[in-house]
Amino acid sequence: MPSSDACILVTGASSGLGRAIAIQLSQTHRMILHGRSLNGLEATRAACLDPGRHLVWNHDLNSLDNLGTSLVSRLVAAEARVESFIHCAGTVKVLPVRSTTFQIAQGLLNVNYLAAVEIINLLLKKRINQDNLRNILFISSIWSNFGSKAHATYCASKAALDGYMRALAVELAPNIRVNSILPGAILTSMAAIGFQDPEILAKWERDYPLGLGKPEDVAHMAAFLVSPEARWITGQQLTVDGGRTVNMSLR
Repeated sequence: MPSSDACILVTGASSGLGRAIAIQLSQTHRMILHGRSLNGLEATRAACLDPGRHLVWNHDLNSLDNLGTSLVSRLVAAEARVESFIHCAGTVKVLPVRSTTFQIAQGLLNVNYLAAVEIINLLLKKRINQDNLRNILFISSIWSNFGSKAHATYCASKAALDGYMRALAVELAPNIRVNSILPGAILTSMAAIGFQDPEILAKWERDYPLGLGKPEDVAHMAAFLVSPEARWITGQQLTVDGGRTVNMSLR
């Protein structure tokens, strides 16, 4: 059984969806807030319920070499155990295929996919986390299942994440549930370029039956998926996109 000091670890908690998820879950859980911006992490912690009980883990996931040492030292110092892991950290490069170098592709894969692999491997080790892990949740994207010009590596990294999710759901059952949330267009720092383009924004406003989303829309789904109420849900891509991917209207 999870121990009384069990926490929820959220990567990418310094802004955007990660911040919204962390604030939502802080109402009921002790949090470990990860991000590469220390100022952003402190702002997130200040917005959480009872800020003093939550931990900050400042690390750039593009650097995987010392990720394990960084995380383990943080857990040991705080005597914390991780009950749920939510991988929300993400990065995107809008580039045509001919301009995408190996280094660029590697950076996206490190943050969007490989960092999650490394963190999960650590959390599954009994000497580090005992048997506390019960939930793994990936914040993926609707572009995991579709194509988009100039987003080839981003789409591939999210597809890798969701393929990993399905395999983990089978391998780690019945003790650990594993799911993905696939958001549509939501105003965050990562999506800001699209929101600033009047043509793209107008198209999005036409194509989303329920309008554009807010970070809280994803945070509410995340809170449900790591709760006991979702005990019979695993291996699923849960789409939260205001109806975008079912709207095939030609307008």
